[in-house]
Amino acid sequence: MTVARELANFVTGHSYADLPPKTIEYAEMLISSTIASASLGSTIESSRIIRALETERGGKPEATVWFGAAEKLPVAGAARVNAVMSDAAASDDSDLRNIVHTGTPVCAASLAVAEKTGASGQDVLSAIVLGHEVAGRINSAMIGGLQTKGFHGCIVAIFAGAVAAARLMKLSEAQTAQAIALSATSMGGLHAAAKTSVAREYHAGLAAMLGVNAAQAAGMGFLAEENILETKLGFFEVYGNKPDVSQITRAFGERWSILTDMGIKLVPGGHPHHAIAEAAANAARSGNVSPDEVESITISRPGFQGFTGPQYPTDLIGVAHSPAYFAAAGVAERDFSWVHAFPDKINSPAIRGLLGKVRVAEPPTENLERYKSGAIVTIKTRDGRSHSNTVYAPRGAAIVGIAWADVEAKYRALAPFAKFSGENLEASIKVIRNFRAVKKVSELVGLLR
Repeated sequence: MTVARELANFVTGHSYADLPPKTIEYAEMLISSTIASASLGSTIESSRIIRALETERGGKPEATVWFGAAEKLPVAGAARVNAVMSDAAASDDSDLRNIVHTGTPVCAASLAVAEKTGASGQDVLSAIVLGHEVAGRINSAMIGGLQTKGFHGCIVAIFAGAVAAARLMKLSEAQTAQAIALSATSMGGLHAAAKTSVAREYHAGLAAMLGVNAAQAAGMGFLAEENILETKLGFFEVYGNKPDVSQITRAFGERWSILTDMGIKLVPGGHPHHAIAEAAANAARSGNVSPDEVESITISRPGFQGFTGPQYPTDLIGVAHSPAYFAAAGVAERDFSWVHAFPDKINSPAIRGLLGKVRVAEPPTENLERYKSGAIVTIKTRDGRSHSNTVYAPRGAAIVGIAWADVEAKYRALAPFAKFSGENLEASIKVIRNFRAVKKVSELVGLLR
């Protein structure tokens, strides 16, 4: 049996009742996070461009583009626009092992397909959990390969959207395997482009759109090479690092990616840097350090050998990929939150005055198995004091537990950027919080305007 067929067997063989309750709750949180991120992302020019392109293209009105005019588009086009909005503000989610933004395409695709098919909240949540799991298992084969070889995580994220779409379209095991196989040969994306430009959200839109396309084609009988994941010069060999393929389909249901590897962003920017800001703020608070006392700030984390983004960022793209900014802001303000994505904080003299004092230390050598995008930050002051803090996994990481209060705080912080009408913002929070009770997705989508 091919890997694609084994994954498809797992997807089609699980019902809503088979899924652990916590996976369902975290899927609801992922919907909330995705829509919140899309609210801020809707204000960014890249989102406006893709929205205009898909609206001009038009087609059969099957699913809603969130916010504003709430245009109706073909399901793949709506999924694309909504995914671009969610990813544009660098405020979405990640698989913390090998940064892949799985939640954006899986939620965008699921809600769009469900709107067309009339699926229930439970149907959508099942699709999200199972899509996230398949992408997570495939991602496990990419560790040590994907970004090292220059490819972006969108190459994995497509599988989440494709599987979720296949599930909601009620595809057979054989058809779902074909959707997975088609996804493996559909997607492209270069990591370097996503680090320095808005290609990041362009990738997200393609992952959602092409994932839906793969499921649609498979549902109509399109046949691809089913063993494309594991074959010679196939997906795993090209993008991965000689993985043990047997691990990908082993022990289904014993470990769930959404519970162990997912991280919801509770602050903006690249997930690898969240723990840096958290540890920096902790160290500054514990030592009662003021910015003018700082001699140096050092960052240590597994695999981190030098700055991978700008040391002096000037905009959101730069901030999202600047470990120096996260460290400096954490020390200067003893906090890091959504306000740090905006010009007032990016240009803050207190923060900018510390950027040149950020250094990179040797990676840690102990407790490496505990790090999930974690970091150690050490502050040295001019009078010789030293204050250090270690964060193994940032707030919002499933492995340490995610609180609804934090998820809803994110929603209330970002959703206003979408200019919700009347009481729709608070009403949408209530629907998402109990999404498993939703009879049709239109109950939520109708409020996103």
